Amino acid sequence: MRATDQAAAEIIDEFSFFDDWADKYEQLIDQGRQLPPLPDKYRVDACKLSGCQSTVWFAAEQQAGGQLRYFADSDAAIVRGLIALLLRVYSDKPPADILATEPDFLAKIGLDKHLSATRRNGLASMISAIRAAASKAQIS
Repeated sequence: MRATDQAAAEIIDEFSFFDDWADKYEQLIDQGRQLPPLPDKYRVDACKLSGCQSTVWFAAEQQAGGQLRYFADSDAAIVRGLIALLLRVYSDKPPADILATEPDFLAKIGLDKHLSATRRNGLASMISAIRAAASKAQIS
């Protein structure tokens, strides 16, 4: 099993413990609180993602072993939680694994039904940025 798939399965398991969406949102926000601080070099306009209602900074770096490390942050608690989930699955993984792992774990925990249209749009922008960086890294 790819590490990306394993990380996604762990997230599904964690969220399956909660029946109430208030508890799932609290779990999501808690995940965001655990994000490491975004390095200042990425907190610039060039790293802002478009399509997000809140401010989202995003950057990717290819590591010496070929894996991609993603850096991201937001000024909104729920979005920080979404970022944390995406980074758990996709950061520090090989580009081929990133591209082979669909973000269907988000639907499996019910996020697709419980996010506003603007949050879903921002989430789609983050996923697109993750996949674009992996595609670019795979070509390099």
